[in-house]
Formats: sequence, C-alpha cells, structure tokens
Amino acid sequence: MAMPHAAPGELIDLHPTGASLLETATQAFFKTDHLEVMRLVLLSGERFPEHQVAGEVTIQCLAGKVRLQLGARSVEMTAGTLLYLPGGAPHALEAVEDAAILVTILLPAKQ
Repeated sequence: MAMPHAAPGELIDLHPTGASLLETATQAFFKTDHLEVMRLVLLSGERFPEHQVAGEVTIQCLAGKVRLQLGARSVEMTAGTLLYLPGGAPHALEAVEDAAILVTILLPAKQ
C-alpha cells in the first residue's frame, strides 16, 4: 500500500527530534512529474547503500548527524547543513547519530 502524499497547500512537519525521531518513519512527502521530496530517517549506524539518481539532488540534515560518502570523499552533515549533488553522482549515507534528512530531487523531463 502506497503512503499518502501531501496535497498541494498542505503543511508538512519536518521537525522530528529527540525521542520522537525514533518514532518517525521515512516518508515520501510528494512526487510530481518534476520534483520529489522525502524525509529519510536513519538510526545511528544505519546505512543507505551507494546509489545514484538521474536528477539533481539536495540533501539537508534536519536532525542528528550523517556521513555522506561521495566516492573517495566523505562529508559529515549536522542539523542545518545542506548539500547539492548533480544528477548521476554516486553517493551513500551512514547515520553517525540518529538522524533525519530532507531529500529533494529535481526529476529529469520524461522523454
């Protein structure tokens, strides 16, 4: 069963912190033909394996701390930091602490 997406104009709470973070699930907020936005929740030690997406991506750490692997380079993100990746850039994530990140993907135009 697909998770419901937010309706246009509907407010979305992005602030899972502390104990409530442990009770917060990863959620796709919405997806259109051109844009996808989701909150990814990773508990300390959890990994999201290397992958890539066709569209440009922003990753914003909302809470906690994650390590983003960009090939041979590693970047630690903490709450309030934002990173941009071009489409097709391979990357992986690991939660250094319980963390929530906001992922925004600009989807390429359908051919």
